[in-house]
Amino acid sequence: MAHSHDPSSAHGHEGQNTAHGCGHDHDHDHDHDHHGHHGHGHVHAPASFGAAFAWGIGLNLVYVIAEATWGVTSHALALLADAGHNLSDVMALGAAWLAHTLSKRAPSAEFTYGLRRSSILAALGNAVALLLITGGIVWESVLRLIAPAPVPGGTVMAVAGLGILVNGATTLLFARGGGDLNIRGAFLHMLADTVMSAGVVIAGGIIFYTGWARLDPIMGLVLSCAIVASTWSLLRDSLDMALDRVPRTIDRAGVEAYLRTLPGVQDLHDLHIWPISTTETALTVHLVRATPADDMLLGDATEALRTRFGIGHPTFQIETLSYAARCVLADASVP
Repeated sequence: MAHSHDPSSAHGHEGQNTAHGCGHDHDHDHDHDHHGHHGHGHVHAPASFGAAFAWGIGLNLVYVIAEATWGVTSHALALLADAGHNLSDVMALGAAWLAHTLSKRAPSAEFTYGLRRSSILAALGNAVALLLITGGIVWESVLRLIAPAPVPGGTVMAVAGLGILVNGATTLLFARGGGDLNIRGAFLHMLADTVMSAGVVIAGGIIFYTGWARLDPIMGLVLSCAIVASTWSLLRDSLDMALDRVPRTIDRAGVEAYLRTLPGVQDLHDLHIWPISTTETALTVHLVRATPADDMLLGDATEALRTRFGIGHPTFQIETLSYAARCVLADASVP
């Protein structure tokens, strides 16, 4: 089996595939990709984002407590719905911060990829929790539509206006996320929340001037629908990652077509592409050649997979024509 790995990482042969059970009647060639962090197919956020996460979580947590308190005391469902959404911000920022921290943990003998996959579990947990919270808000909104209660529009406007400041300030903390998808996701989430707080301000103004109490539960339902719409994609994507689906940003057919064009490669099988975190992707494949691979072939393939497809952890098993016919994993139905 030929392996390509980044020598700057602490785990050496982190992409090594030893569980397939195919014998080897060929030489083992090892290519070392000397591209530092670029070999991982992603960009690390600067360490200063730790302070941004701390400030963002602190500001939003204080605001959530205040907004939920005002929402309960004033019977304002729009505020409660917005508080539920802002609670999801705290959870999302916390998960992103946790993933940002754990991704720097060195791999070990037991966790050979480190703890990168924790970011996937955090995203999945966030999605499930947020949907449960939103379900309670929807239920209460429906009851309030049937039996409306008076709502102080001025309080709603003031509290939601404060939300614009809090969410806007948090948005600016992540405005320079660069190529880190976790940071970019936090930025877009907070930007959307700033807009939603503005919507609550408008609803509070209408209630204040017209006294139309049913607008409050209507706004609660509208915000809940927006939360479900944004959370559904998070749930879908995190489930896909947890189940090792090929990342949506990667063209599996294109990867296979490229691998078949490598010099001397006459066939391939057992191609697997899966996410090892929310920002990194791994690949394993059996390449069939008439002769063993050389270092140049492996180096070129590693670089192309990184730059063209965003796959930073490839592993290649080179098999001769005579052995490929006997490899148990040549059958596509074998997992």
